[in-house]
Amino acid sequence: MTRSLVAVSASDPLEVMSALRGALDRSGPALLPLAAESTHEDAPLAAHLGAELHEAPQATAAVIRTSGSTGLPKNVVLSADALLSSASASESVMGGPGQWLLALPAHYVAGLQVLVRSIAAETTPIVLSPGHFDTAAFIEASKQLTGERHFTSLVPAQLMRLLESRAGVMALRRFDGILIGGQALPEPIRDRAQLLGLPVYRTYGSSETSGGCVYNGRPLPGIEMNIVDGQVELTGPTLSDGYLADDGTIDHTRMEGVFVDREGRQWYRTGDLATIDDDVLTVLGRADNVIVSGGVNVNLDRVERIVHTLAGLEDAVVVGAADDRWGHVPVVITDVSGARLDAVQDAVSRQLGKPARPDRIVTVAAVPRLASGKPDRQAVARAIAERTLP
Repeated sequence: MTRSLVAVSASDPLEVMSALRGALDRSGPALLPLAAESTHEDAPLAAHLGAELHEAPQATAAVIRTSGSTGLPKNVVLSADALLSSASASESVMGGPGQWLLALPAHYVAGLQVLVRSIAAETTPIVLSPGHFDTAAFIEASKQLTGERHFTSLVPAQLMRLLESRAGVMALRRFDGILIGGQALPEPIRDRAQLLGLPVYRTYGSSETSGGCVYNGRPLPGIEMNIVDGQVELTGPTLSDGYLADDGTIDHTRMEGVFVDREGRQWYRTGDLATIDDDVLTVLGRADNVIVSGGVNVNLDRVERIVHTLAGLEDAVVVGAADDRWGHVPVVITDVSGARLDAVQDAVSRQLGKPARPDRIVTVAAVPRLASGKPDRQAVARAIAERTLP
């Protein structure tokens, strides 16, 4: 059994929310939300916005096209049950339903989940205009919240910008829960948020898990975690049904080794290196974000995490670059001037050894970012290789 799949523009999140109601209760077609600037070439699954596309599995409510920030984009199939299970589990951990401020694009899973949670809570979210994140607009929008409980979902870069001003901090204090995901939250920013008493929930998950399914290291109700060969695997009711190929058929090839059946249950193999201690998950970095420098494997996520502990570099990006002597070396990209390379190298070598020391710091006008606010690591790496960063 299948159902229709329709591409919709995410330029008006409230229109997406209206269509999403029908997708969730099966009175309407499943949705493929796309950025307003998307073209057929960007998302081959879509012929054009508003058109009825290939059929999707009957249970499908939405298909999320991943950003492809660290690899090729994927069309992730999410059922109504998975999306609503995620919303319910999140609500139980955050103390109940409430009104949301949407500050993320609705074509990404974190933004779409704000709409799902709003539908489940029967509330109307306050919506920021899509595009570049504007702290002043966020501050003003936070004043429009009228519900008994207030929530928002941000990426670390957005939180950091809001923490830079007293008005931003006051806006953040209006919320009963602030989800932070998309990438690791730098320790200095996490510590400052805790010092201010902000109700921050560090989330871990992906489109394949209907968004964040681990809050502050602990799984949401119904979610189970496991470590296999050093990588974290997840299972539970929020799990995706897999991937669609661009011709609308189930992409079994891409699912192989990612969705694993074990003892009658399906597990999602995340590709993230992690440990679990006392039921608390600590993510160490991507298993595939590794370079070989001087014959030694160096995980760039671990290097970046250390760099983020240094003042002024909380938002820096670390990528690998080819090097005639060492093969590859870590390179730090930042939009903050004045960072000392020797201080960065000392901090990294103390914890990870000399082969992990960054070779250089490249200062740019602005770090390339995706619409979600996450760094566009592929764009950064290409620019470093081609020497085109300003």
